[in-house]
Amino acid sequence: MRGAFYDGRRFSVKVIVVSGGVISGLGKGITTSSLGRLLKARGIPITILKIDPYLNVDAGTMNPYQHGEVFVLDDGTEADLDLGNYERFLGQSLVGTHNLTTGKIYRAVIEKERRGDYLGNTVQIIPHVTGEIKRTIREVAQAAGAEVILVEVGGTVGDIESMPFLEALRELSNELGEGHMAFVHTTLVPVVGPVGEAKTKPTQHSVRELRAIGIRPNMIIARGPAPLTADIKAKISLFCDVPPEAVISVPDQPVIYEVPLVLEAQGVGTFLCRVLGLPDRPPDYAAWREFLATYRRGEGSVEVGVVGKYTELRDAYLSHTEAFHHCQGHLGVEIRLQWYDSEDLARNPSLAARLERSDAILVPGGFGSRGVDGKIRAVEIARTKRIPYLGVCYGFQIEAVEFARNVLGLGAATTTEIDPATPEPVVCLLEEQKDRSDMGGTMRLGAQRVNLTPGSAIARLYGRTEIWERHRHRFEINPKYLERFAAHGLRATGMSVDGRVEVFELADHPYCFGVQYHPEFLSRPEAPHPLYLGLIRAALARKEVAIPVAPPTALA
Repeated sequence: MRGAFYDGRRFSVKVIVVSGGVISGLGKGITTSSLGRLLKARGIPITILKIDPYLNVDAGTMNPYQHGEVFVLDDGTEADLDLGNYERFLGQSLVGTHNLTTGKIYRAVIEKERRGDYLGNTVQIIPHVTGEIKRTIREVAQAAGAEVILVEVGGTVGDIESMPFLEALRELSNELGEGHMAFVHTTLVPVVGPVGEAKTKPTQHSVRELRAIGIRPNMIIARGPAPLTADIKAKISLFCDVPPEAVISVPDQPVIYEVPLVLEAQGVGTFLCRVLGLPDRPPDYAAWREFLATYRRGEGSVEVGVVGKYTELRDAYLSHTEAFHHCQGHLGVEIRLQWYDSEDLARNPSLAARLERSDAILVPGGFGSRGVDGKIRAVEIARTKRIPYLGVCYGFQIEAVEFARNVLGLGAATTTEIDPATPEPVVCLLEEQKDRSDMGGTMRLGAQRVNLTPGSAIARLYGRTEIWERHRHRFEINPKYLERFAAHGLRATGMSVDGRVEVFELADHPYCFGVQYHPEFLSRPEAPHPLYLGLIRAALARKEVAIPVAPPTALA
């Protein structure tokens, strides 16, 4: 067994690389997460690394319309949304080194060049950039104490941006030797024509592109609207030079959490264990199957109105969507999300009337002035119509603005993010943000401790008074208004250790919470977040639907 030596140590971690072909958006992240679940079900310690070929250092400054939501890790890293999928499928927290971008690699190489680390050599893509990529993969795997690291390569094979990463992985494969790396290629098998014929030519061309750069896939994950027939699988096997049992059909599923079982049913876990020389223990999916069985039950339904300004791209709110899936898998009740563009809501009375018929309302995070009036209207509807409400980050701040305007009578109340000169700065810039000029990675980020008021409704939901939640914001509630808020029923029942307002709850309301943090990032299939569970339970109670009695879900 070869293996490679680095820093005097043998690198014995096995590597699974997931690449994509034909088009983007095929679900490489779900494939990677599901493969991780297959190995974890066999008791194999794993970790995951996402490669994003863009020049941004991280996802923090990206418009959600271009790249979906920004997922925040415990250490404050603003990462690609696939890191959220990894955490949800594996039930383990990751850190910033698990999201590798071209920006991070080039910055590290240039810093080394400036220090003279390359001893006067001409710095080139090969070997210096590819060497930095390989070094990062090795260090992430070893730091996690994993037996297997899964590496997802963002983009599509053939993109110029991803070429250095694929070259680095090709080099690593040669260095480690046979039995240490497996390449899984995810492609599209479209169905076209009046007879619905599955076309393999895009997959053939994609694999040819991959092989041209020196990588031969061990397995092909074929995505499409329907399962592949045996003859189509045989054709892909023949033309792409992979074993017939390594052509895996993954048709569209009603929920992404079905995918691990779809892969398991086709022998993927056993195949990868054989290729990599891993122990193929009987997998344990008991909790996962129970979650899916409950999810499919769908007894009764609730409609949640989600009010935001990025609703045309649902990936901008992916973690919220998944949090509701987790609740459905826990309660067995169908949860239907109705999306409202906050700009349209402000100017369309019929939309407001429809929102009033919602069983619950969520206003998620966001930035800027666009759509704020619609969000304020949504909070007002939830408050006055006694509809269960959850406001997250900006939705929490907007709750304070709405209350100040419509209950305290402060018509000029707003956030200084919108009007720096407002005479009623209910929400204002964090003190440490006032001299900031850089935008990337400079917000209040990551896991922070929050102390909940003993006996408060939110403390009962969590089942404890000390929690850790992830943050991403520049503005905060102005403490000068807290006494007036409390006198009229809006109480601050969660505070940070340094005195920042983290939670509002409204007295004499069935369920009305605003939180400065992002609870959606910590919800998991087998452990739904208590704030989302509470919201759905309150919605069911409002509809007088019987629900199972269960204790509050405490986060691990």
